[in-house]
Amino acid sequence: MAEFVQLEVEDSIGTIRLDRPPMNALNVAVQEEIRAAALEATERADVRAVVLYGGPKVFAAGADIKEMVEMSYADMVDRSSGLQGSLTAVTQIPKPVIAAVTGYALGAGCELVLTADLRICGDNAKLGQPEILLGVIPGAGGTQRLSRLVGPAKAKELCFTGRFVDAQEALRIGLVDRVVAPDDVYSAARELAAQLARGPAYALRACKEAIDAGLDVDLDTGLAIERALFTGLFATEDRITGMRSFIANGPGKAEFGGR
Repeated sequence: MAEFVQLEVEDSIGTIRLDRPPMNALNVAVQEEIRAAALEATERADVRAVVLYGGPKVFAAGADIKEMVEMSYADMVDRSSGLQGSLTAVTQIPKPVIAAVTGYALGAGCELVLTADLRICGDNAKLGQPEILLGVIPGAGGTQRLSRLVGPAKAKELCFTGRFVDAQEALRIGLVDRVVAPDDVYSAARELAAQLARGPAYALRACKEAIDAGLDVDLDTGLAIERALFTGLFATEDRITGMRSFIANGPGKAEFGGR
């Protein structure tokens, strides 16, 4: 039984819930429990969409600096792949992942937010990569995922200065996708997750894979990836269901089985 991170499943939605008061600092134990929850969400057929949630007050205020302060170079060489890998496991969930962000999402907490496909935050949220203020740089994907999301210049500005951005600025620069009242964050994320969970599971998986894989290759290779995934969907039951429903009833009426 995990101590700090739980995967709670209800109505085809898996919530990866952080619970390490007071600030959900991501120590080694939390990192490894995030990895385990992500792998479980990947493997479970009854999970068709995932919500990342830190609770009503804070998402995650970063890595556990008290744990890191006495680490040597050799210690961090040994640990850094585990740190990155725990969050990468979330990006590799082949299902829609939505971050529900309240309060602080800083450092490794912000990097966890970046692993999601979509991000909903409360109007009280503060996000940032303040590692430079500790004499280091983001080490769990921040320099890479942030630059791909908001562009290299804005990513450099945030990582160079370590400043926090509020919810409205995060929305403006594309760091989050929607801002709601803090009390509505989790319900809004679940509502979106529920909509996606009713969708064609393999088509959603293919769409995520095509976009993510295409970001790292040239256009021609990306188009080849898209073509292969597109044609592969013609082997699914949901493709038949969707097209027949469109012909009979118009768009948006299909009830997909996830096969």
